[in-house]
Amino acid sequence: MRSLKEQLVAFAQEAGFASMGVCRPDAVPELPARLQAFVDAGMHGQMGWMAERMNWRSDPAALWPAARSVVMLAEPYTPDHDPLAVLEEPDRAAISVYAQNRDYHDVVKKRLKRVGRWLIEQVPSAEIKVFVDTAPVMEKPLAQAAGLGWQGKHTNLLSRDLGNWFFLGAIFTTVDLDPDAAEVSHCGSCTACLDICPTAAFPAPYQLDARRCISYLTIEHKGPVDEELRALMGNRIYGCDDCLAICPWNKFAHEGRDAKLAARDDLVAPPLDRLAGLDDAAFRAMFSGSPIKRIGRDRFVRNVAYAIGNSGEAALIASVSPLVDDPDPAVADAARWAILRLKET
Repeated sequence: MRSLKEQLVAFAQEAGFASMGVCRPDAVPELPARLQAFVDAGMHGQMGWMAERMNWRSDPAALWPAARSVVMLAEPYTPDHDPLAVLEEPDRAAISVYAQNRDYHDVVKKRLKRVGRWLIEQVPSAEIKVFVDTAPVMEKPLAQAAGLGWQGKHTNLLSRDLGNWFFLGAIFTTVDLDPDAAEVSHCGSCTACLDICPTAAFPAPYQLDARRCISYLTIEHKGPVDEELRALMGNRIYGCDDCLAICPWNKFAHEGRDAKLAARDDLVAPPLDRLAGLDDAAFRAMFSGSPIKRIGRDRFVRNVAYAIGNSGEAALIASVSPLVDDPDPAVADAARWAILRLKET
């Protein structure tokens, strides 16, 4: 007869997850020092919540002391197109693959809850808490401890079976499950992810300075972006996939299974001039149910203006000119910068 853990793995796969592993909440004792060093160096930028919740984020056991096991699960969202191709179309917007359809938080959490309910059915006394990048949980180190993969030189999780196109979900539970062996790095001498970064956001292998990362700049950073960096952002308006897309381990990537995570045609390479004209209502309508909605219209259009400024397409001045008088100071600043930049080309 199969053990409870073996049954759980089978059900998780039936529920749509590609991989599952288990670790103890205290499986990564070096976490507090690593996070403290990152914050002390200021590499978290404006993400103050990292420092504010450091005690929970650096110690999963403190987040929920009753937990005995952490079940880590992976769900692929592998694109069926080359995410780097849009970078050669300067009048089009590059949107990170994970944001090209429904919000993964909602999609993955529903699946996690289904797996959690199954576990409670088997062990009625069990308690669970599920997390999908929505609480102070360091999913990537825990996933490595659970054997799902390793944090590559780009700091994202890599798997020999899945590549690096997958979401992580966590189920903390009071059930005592046998832990899996932790994974080790298989990056070798490869530096493809470091070399391709447009903004040199990696001060060293396995280290990320969020303040230079385009994903941070387009999503988390409030207000104007430094001119040195905005000029390096190209046409990336929400996130950046360069370091993920270039990784050679992607030759083993699994196809994404959930249609809700498959790219919408209108978000693969949307025209910049169309996006520049979005008011708040149109923005909300276009990105209803999308993770993009959370950054709001102003930050989104600010990013679009930067992309227009980097396009070299003087014809796009007409689409960005109305934004010079935008009520949001960062949008207006971005529009003025874009126009000046295009007039110089």
